[in-house]
Amino acid sequence: MSDFKSNFWPLFVAALTLIGIVACMVLLWMAGRKKVSAGSDNTTGHVWDTDLVEMNNPLPRWWVWLFVITVVFSLGYLVAYPGLGNFAGQLGWTQKNQYEAEMAQARTVLEPLYARFATMKPEDMARDPQAQAIGERLFMNHCAQCHGSDARGSKGFPNLTDGDWLHGGSPEQIRETITKGRVGNMPPQAAAVGSPEDVRNLSHYVLSLSGNPHDSLRASLGKSKFALCAACHGMDGKGNQALGAPDLTDDIWLHGWGEAVITAMINEGKVNQMPAQAEKLTAEQIGVLSAYVWGLSHGSAAAR
Repeated sequence: MSDFKSNFWPLFVAALTLIGIVACMVLLWMAGRKKVSAGSDNTTGHVWDTDLVEMNNPLPRWWVWLFVITVVFSLGYLVAYPGLGNFAGQLGWTQKNQYEAEMAQARTVLEPLYARFATMKPEDMARDPQAQAIGERLFMNHCAQCHGSDARGSKGFPNLTDGDWLHGGSPEQIRETITKGRVGNMPPQAAAVGSPEDVRNLSHYVLSLSGNPHDSLRASLGKSKFALCAACHGMDGKGNQALGAPDLTDDIWLHGWGEAVITAMINEGKVNQMPAQAEKLTAEQIGVLSAYVWGLSHGSAAAR
C-alpha cells in the first residue's frame, strides 16, 4: 500500500476487509435464527429434478464452530501480519525480509560448495562436471529466458555458442558482462547520411562487407557514407568490442539482415540491454556461470 500517494485506498481496503469478516458472522447468525416451516416429512417443499427434495436440517454444530474459528483466525492473522491497508502487523513480517532471509540461508548452505570453485581457473571449471552442472542450472534460471535453453539466442539476443562476441569472449570479459550488464546503442544516422537514396546505398555497402546479395552500383555509391559508421565499426567494418559495435563482415546478424532491415537500423537506430546480475547472483555463482558460458563456445578448448 506504500505505493499509493493518498490514504484513501489503504483505508478503503482495510474497511472492505473488516466489513467482509463482520458480514460473514452476521450471515451465520441470521442463518441460525431463521426458522423455515417444514412439513411432516421435515422437508421445505423445494423439489428439483422430480425427486430431489430440500431437507429442513440445521447446520451441523461442528460446521458452525469451524466457521467461527475461521473468522477468529482471520482476525488474529490481520493483527499479526499486514493486510489492513498500511498496518504493518505486530510481527513486522514483510515479503522482502523473508526473501532476503531465505537467500542468506541458501548462500550459507551453498558456500562450502562454491568455495571449491573459488580457487579454480575458468578453463578448469569448464572441464569440471560438477561446475558445469551448476552452471547449466544457473544459466537456465537467469539466462535462458533471452538466450534460449540451447544458448543459441534469437533475433535481438546473441548466440552464445558461435564465438562471435560483441564485448569480448574471454572468461574475464564474460564475467564482467554478467556482473555489470551491457547497454548497446546504435544511434539513428539518417539525418547524417543524407537522403533516403543515400541510406539505401549505404545499406547495400554494408551488405557487401559480408558478401551478402547486394547492388554493386549502390554499394559503390554508399562506400563514402560508411565513414560515419567507421567511428564505431571501424573502416574495415570489423567492429569494436570496446564499444560493443558488431562485426559487419562475418555474416552474423543480431537483428536480421537485408536491405530493409539495415535501412531501418540506420534510420531508427537500436538500443539493446543486457541486465546486470550482480544483485541476483553471488560473485562465486557468477564465476561458475561465466565459465559455463565460456565453455559453450570453446568446447574443444575446454575439453583439452
